[in-house]
Amino acid sequence: METVFNSPNPILFGPGASKATGQKLKEFGCTKVMVVFDPGIKKAGIADKIVEAVKSAGLEVITFGDVQADPPDWSVEQAGNIAIAEKVDGVVGVGGGSSMDTAKGVKLLIANPPPLKQYFGRTGVVTKPSVPLIVIPTTAGTGSECTPGGTITNSELGIKTNISGVGCAVTLGIVDPELTASLPKYVTATTGLDAFCHCFESYTSAMANSISSVLGREGIRLVGKYLVRAYENGSDDMEAREGMQLAATLGGMAMSGAFCHLCHDIGRSLGAKFHVPHGHGCSVTVPQVLQVIAPAQPEKVKYIAECLGAQVPDGATGEEIGQIAYDAAHDLLKKVNLPGMASLGLKKEELLAQVPDEVVMQVEMEIKGFGGIAPPPMPVTKELIADIIVRAYDENNF
Repeated sequence: METVFNSPNPILFGPGASKATGQKLKEFGCTKVMVVFDPGIKKAGIADKIVEAVKSAGLEVITFGDVQADPPDWSVEQAGNIAIAEKVDGVVGVGGGSSMDTAKGVKLLIANPPPLKQYFGRTGVVTKPSVPLIVIPTTAGTGSECTPGGTITNSELGIKTNISGVGCAVTLGIVDPELTASLPKYVTATTGLDAFCHCFESYTSAMANSISSVLGREGIRLVGKYLVRAYENGSDDMEAREGMQLAATLGGMAMSGAFCHLCHDIGRSLGAKFHVPHGHGCSVTVPQVLQVIAPAQPEKVKYIAECLGAQVPDGATGEEIGQIAYDAAHDLLKKVNLPGMASLGLKKEELLAQVPDEVVMQVEMEIKGFGGIAPPPMPVTKELIADIIVRAYDENNF
């Protein structure tokens, strides 16, 4: 089967790497840049550090510090309008996925006229090249520093969709594990689980290829080794922080071409319709999804279970492997105290009324866009998604 791997942009990786932000922008020929971040990054003092690193290189800086969660198109357009009015020649995104996706949208709009909605879609969208973009993750999860597009909420339809292509491409990703040292435990857990989902979903995707699979396997191993340590030890365990940053970056690379499937399909709906944070929404169904896909991908799910510390006996059936993987993933969610859907105030009936239809619609769109194939490793029906949701709602409560 023919598959595609999109080689990502350059990555500058290592503790303290973010101090080079200004110098790198100067090398790209920038003189005036917009730094994009959310209020939490400002409060944590990280935004000021990046702004100072840029100014110290002699560049002029304007800021957009009002990034919205699951960034809606109108918010991205607001930031883009400011960038255009200020005639910036470079963009820096600092923070989690929402900040980096907003920065990608700003870059796109600088060279491609609004509205943003005309650029939605993974395939067939043509955009013009734009100004240099540096993205600097402050969580170990999204992988957006090395993905060829971003995720934006279509405010008209209330769904999360994609922008992609040369117009919003990352010029350089700067990954500095020191920026994750003070993350709250909840953010460490949910973003780390998001990285895990990127890795295991792309690894088990029906569109996986040999390159994405190598990257996904290593990312899965790193999460199994370091996520609980990073959660429990915080800033006292920089080895774990760096390991999780590497897992997140590998996950971003792994899903380029292979793409994610069920956990992310469900998570996107939970984010757009019920405002569940992205990493939380994607990871809340992990045990059930692993169990469901095991018969279709027994050897791969066996590897995942073993990376999470499980013992899988020789000759185990797909169903038996699925149960072992379910138990291992369930134990992982428990160790990082991931709140279940009921704890978030979600109502089972409301979830069932919206999420299965949206997931099936998403998969059908992927089948059309990808020439008859979609990432999920088995047929997707409303009944399958409803069963995953009901089970996750009832079983994943810690």
